[in-house]
Amino acid sequence: MTLRRPFGQNYAFVVAGVVFLALLAAAGLRSAPGVLMIPLEQAFGWNRGAVSLAAGIGIFLYGLTGPFAAALMTSFGVRRTVTLALLLMSVSTGLSALMREPWQYVATWGVMAGVGSGAVAMVLAATVVNRWFVTHRGLVMGVLTASTATGSLIFLPAMAYVAEHGGWRPVVLIVAGVCALLAPLVWLLLPERPAAIGHTPYGAGEDYVAPPAASAANALTYAFQALRRAARTRTFWLLFAGFFVCGLTTNGLIGVHMIAMCADRGLPETRAAGLLALMGLFDLVGTTLSGWLTDRYDPRKLLCAYYALRGLSLILLPYSDFSVVSLSMFAVFYGLDWIATVPPTVRLATEAFGDRDGPIVFGWIAAGHQAGAATAAIGAGIVRATQGRYLEAFVLAGTAAFVAAAASLMVRRPTMKAAVAA
Repeated sequence: MTLRRPFGQNYAFVVAGVVFLALLAAAGLRSAPGVLMIPLEQAFGWNRGAVSLAAGIGIFLYGLTGPFAAALMTSFGVRRTVTLALLLMSVSTGLSALMREPWQYVATWGVMAGVGSGAVAMVLAATVVNRWFVTHRGLVMGVLTASTATGSLIFLPAMAYVAEHGGWRPVVLIVAGVCALLAPLVWLLLPERPAAIGHTPYGAGEDYVAPPAASAANALTYAFQALRRAARTRTFWLLFAGFFVCGLTTNGLIGVHMIAMCADRGLPETRAAGLLALMGLFDLVGTTLSGWLTDRYDPRKLLCAYYALRGLSLILLPYSDFSVVSLSMFAVFYGLDWIATVPPTVRLATEAFGDRDGPIVFGWIAAGHQAGAATAAIGAGIVRATQGRYLEAFVLAGTAAFVAAAASLMVRRPTMKAAVAA
């Protein structure tokens, strides 16, 4: 039975708030491997390459799950998909409290949590924004994407403190508990579509007609059909390559290895986690601002600027003195740019592939993001294990960011008429 909810079109903001909380929990889960790296080394004697492998697999599956999750949301339902994903995240991280061997860490945090968090990711934000908003899509997408930053801001210092004083096990139990608490909230407060509660999307006119829902039996097929259509275009591959570099230079490198890199330079784990939290604070500002800018300016030029500035900061960081001043400057500068690439990328994907295919195609593009992140998570761990430092990993990542900046300007934008027809 469908309950009619109040607030009219404004209920879209309630939905956005619930999605923000779900994304917040997923962000906490994805931040945890960076905090757990050193405690797991100390507790079990695992080397950094083995610990990085689980993080890399989790990041990769997080991205690979995205397009299929987007297709499931289109057919099986957003509420069902997200609720089940949160429960899977809770069970997998809770089971990891019993692990004794590296393969168990890979199975729980790498495979199970990777798949679960992949359904509570940027594709969820893109799907909800396209369903519930007609106006201000860029701004709302920016706010939802900023949940990654907010999750880091909330969870990282707390998890680092708990890990430093209580070990790794309380950290995984906290993450499991948060995910378990959010599952019923999503089930109760997240309607499938505006029409399910007798409303229209925010900003929709009286002549608005909702697109037809896809059949649940065709979710897997539709995901690959959307990919096949998109893969024929240059736009898809340019956005995919750019987002590969985006993941390479954020989640996989900074998210997984920044705390360990700071520890190599003599910084306590809690202080390094505070640095990431500071990045998260400024990313909240930068990503929201990026969404606002995306509604007003050419998203290709925004992407070019974001990637170029990110590349510069990554190349310069290893040569800094790692003082409070230099690290704080890096945190502010890099934080403003962390996930700012998402709103313009979603905008370009929606313009090129339409409101229905757009979120699914973006899911495939986001898979490229996580493939890049997995490459950096595993690759930087190998570099550190073999070279004893992270210098080469950061310079290579920064160089790749400059390539992504140039590729962004090569994306072609369709005319408004063609975009609507898609």
